[in-house]
Amino acid sequence: MTTTAVTRAEYCVVACAEAWRDGGEVLAATMAPVPSFGARLAKRSFAPDLLLTDGEAMLVGLDGEVEGWLPYRRHLTMVTGGKRHVMMGASQIDRYGNQNISCVGDWSRPARQLLGVRGAPVNTLNNPVSYWIPRHSPRVFVERVDMVCGVGYDRAAAAGAGRFHRIPRVVTDLGVLDFETPDRAMRLASVHPGVSVEQVRAATGFALVIGEEVPYTREPTAEELRLIREVIDPAGLREREVRV
Repeated sequence: MTTTAVTRAEYCVVACAEAWRDGGEVLAATMAPVPSFGARLAKRSFAPDLLLTDGEAMLVGLDGEVEGWLPYRRHLTMVTGGKRHVMMGASQIDRYGNQNISCVGDWSRPARQLLGVRGAPVNTLNNPVSYWIPRHSPRVFVERVDMVCGVGYDRAAAAGAGRFHRIPRVVTDLGVLDFETPDRAMRLASVHPGVSVEQVRAATGFALVIGEEVPYTREPTAEELRLIREVIDPAGLREREVRV
């Protein structure tokens, strides 16, 4: 499999899938097509115990068939018990993983009202939360978020609430970031083929931790690529979400 045969969107699907590697029997909760395709790829490839949902009240199998009922009260139990790994979006995110989906500007008089805090605090303090950001830009990767919704490493530690707090990865259209640093500051873990480290640096509103050598995001296997193109997303919706 050569890099020229793989699109940027397909690298993003693979990078999202890796968030659920070795996670065991947890519920994958996704908020957009690319991470949804990633969760399905993970289950078909290397995470067979991963649980998928229809986004409402049902557990579903690989082909969408209903496998179980997941009422709201049970869903909340999974959230607070750490048996869920959600991949959320972010309107803003800072160097320690604090996330904002509520408003832009002063919260008391915002320039823009967004989704609201929703379940972000409970999600981030009780189970793993990764992020999918389809447009990596300084407007999203900011020095300080306007309002904290998802809790980052610095605030979780300051509140003594870091026991179950974990942000495995942030996947964007440019690369993969994580927090595997001594002070839990955001690190550039890999760039997608065709993207340079300087591109990522220029698209980030704060100084990333960047090693001497940054690897490329891993290649999909031939079977993974077949699954993405022929089984999981034959309509090619991934290419609409990730525009190069």
